[in-house]
Amino acid sequence: MTMPWASTGGPAGRRSTDGHVTVIDGSTFCISAGDGAILPGNAHGLFARDTRFLSTRELRIDGRRPEPLTAVLDEPFAATFLGRVPPAPGHADSSLLVIVRRYVGDGMREDIEIRNVGPTAATCAVDLHVWADFADLFEVKEGRAHPAENISVSRTGRILELTRRRADRIHGVAVTALRAPVMDGTTLNWDVLIPPRSEWATCVEARPIDGGVPMPLRHPCGYPVEHTLPARSLREWRSRGPEVSTSDAGLAAALERSVDDLGSLRIFDPRHPERAVVAAGVPWFMAVFGRDSLLTSWMLLPLDERLALGTLQTLAAYQGTTVDPRTEEQPGRILHEMRFGPAASLALGGGNIYYGTADATPLFVMLLGELRRWGLDQREVEALLPHADRALDWIERHGDLDGDGFVEYQRATEHGLANQGWKDSWDGITFADGDLAHSPIALAEVQGYTYAAYIARAHFAAEAGDLDAARHWEDKATSLKRAFNEAFWLPERGWYALGLDAEKRPIDSLTSNIGHCLWTGIVDDDKAPAVAQHLLSPEMFSGWGIRTLATSMTAYNPMSYHNGSVWPHDNAICAAGLMRYGFVEHAQRVAEAILDAATCFDHRPPELFCGFPRDEFDPPVPYPTSCTPQAWAAATPLHLLRTLLRFDPQIPSGRLWCDPVLPERYLPLSISRLGLSDHDVSLDVTTGGARLRGLDDIGVRMFAQPRPAHGERASEAR
Repeated sequence: MTMPWASTGGPAGRRSTDGHVTVIDGSTFCISAGDGAILPGNAHGLFARDTRFLSTRELRIDGRRPEPLTAVLDEPFAATFLGRVPPAPGHADSSLLVIVRRYVGDGMREDIEIRNVGPTAATCAVDLHVWADFADLFEVKEGRAHPAENISVSRTGRILELTRRRADRIHGVAVTALRAPVMDGTTLNWDVLIPPRSEWATCVEARPIDGGVPMPLRHPCGYPVEHTLPARSLREWRSRGPEVSTSDAGLAAALERSVDDLGSLRIFDPRHPERAVVAAGVPWFMAVFGRDSLLTSWMLLPLDERLALGTLQTLAAYQGTTVDPRTEEQPGRILHEMRFGPAASLALGGGNIYYGTADATPLFVMLLGELRRWGLDQREVEALLPHADRALDWIERHGDLDGDGFVEYQRATEHGLANQGWKDSWDGITFADGDLAHSPIALAEVQGYTYAAYIARAHFAAEAGDLDAARHWEDKATSLKRAFNEAFWLPERGWYALGLDAEKRPIDSLTSNIGHCLWTGIVDDDKAPAVAQHLLSPEMFSGWGIRTLATSMTAYNPMSYHNGSVWPHDNAICAAGLMRYGFVEHAQRVAEAILDAATCFDHRPPELFCGFPRDEFDPPVPYPTSCTPQAWAAATPLHLLRTLLRFDPQIPSGRLWCDPVLPERYLPLSISRLGLSDHDVSLDVTTGGARLRGLDDIGVRMFAQPRPAHGERASEAR
């Protein structure tokens, strides 16, 4: 059986707008009220491997929950909850302070301390009530969890164990207290006497049992937290990340937060602990997602190339091998999502891996090509190139459903996603008049990704000296670009169609997807100015960023998920596309808008926010259920910085282009420990230009000009 993945430190613990607190370590996370209580009837719980292992956890002192004072989010995987025992009747103050230190990682540990700050001894009854419904993650997320039946309870010494058999799988949780309690049902009781100016303490572990096997708790009682794997890994990540100095405090804070969040969003394959992949987001998407991991890895190449390599190796290991309509697996296809809960398996057609995405497969080839530009070792290329060829074979045999040269999608199971691009909500693909488009659908940006995949493969062939193959892939790219510009361009509108529907009609809505087309280079030069103008028009640009859908479209809703909201990662790609075609001021406006918005969200760009205009609502309006942190949103400040630096390496040919166009507010700017081909380089940018140090060590020559990113043929890049 494929084992769920582990993390070495989850995204920074956070308090949401409704007062909930989330601490997380990989696929393990705990959502609680602000005082630490896990209350039934909502989305609270201790989750591991897509299952809720605690649905209730209430601490009571003399029958009452402590009054909350504050919650301190110490680390991504840790939080400290401070409260006081409510004052006795007739008294204004309390002398009993309650401290709960919570640590998650393949389970949960809590250090519970009651401190008597008064001059006299205090007695109290301490009760910790627990329960587990073992609900699936999606049942909880969607509000479908019901009171569990057939829960067995056993009590042995200091251990309380709850167990449930569901289908052919057994889930359990063992709650163990360091101090022996008296147990009443599923409540642990202690009668406590605390001398004056003294304290009482115990430690409680909640260890999940999956399939009859206890999970190895990462923070066991008695073990120093600073020596645990999550703590050590997070320290190591922080110590080797780039150091950025800039005169703009907002940019500096956003970059620092990005590094922290991305390091803690990593998850690891237990069979290959050296391989890291970035999970999609907190709390519901701490899993492997093809599209999210590929795009995020691309964006954070200046931070860590190893994450991109781990992403490619991992997705290659799970690349489709057969045709299975239930999971939409096809030979060569790159997965969309990997899950481990029982209900998730049912939703995905009976397997843990679901393949229903149109874009992850060409993005796989794109990322491999880009990673080679950054200096990926030739041996790693040779190991992954067969997987890239299988991906390209999928594009031609399965992705192109009708043989017209475009990649289309149409789900093969009613349990699958109706829309299989990045705007994958059910109403995410509409015509200008608001009508839903019907599949098969060929999305504009997917054709762009495919074009870039062909170009990448041509470069690999040229590098290997196979000029016939290089010409073959260049010709395919040229043919696709020509066909795309003929079929998708709407001359009367001045923009590209969002896609082609089942009848090959252009889906004529104005969307941010056209910015992705700029990014990949599939846009004809003569059409690029109109695209750039539309992206920065009042209909598309809110002042806080580019909207997903123009205000002039019937389906526009600034509070929707994909039809008028602003997505930071989407804007980062659009900015890179604008810069690629030379629209410097346009790219600067987008970058500054998103970085300004990040400042309003505690320097952490959310997954998305509402698309209301900036001159009407300042600060930007949050989207209610936005994931924070979310991987490609966290990577956005790094990608925007790379775009503004116009930093483009071509290590195999010994060249690097760097021609910064940073707005003056960010200058001077210095970056040290910038990773490039397993070496660290340093970059200083002032109003007088840029200076790179460390290139001589890797035999690379710098060109103080933009890279000729579109129009450069593989044969010219050697």
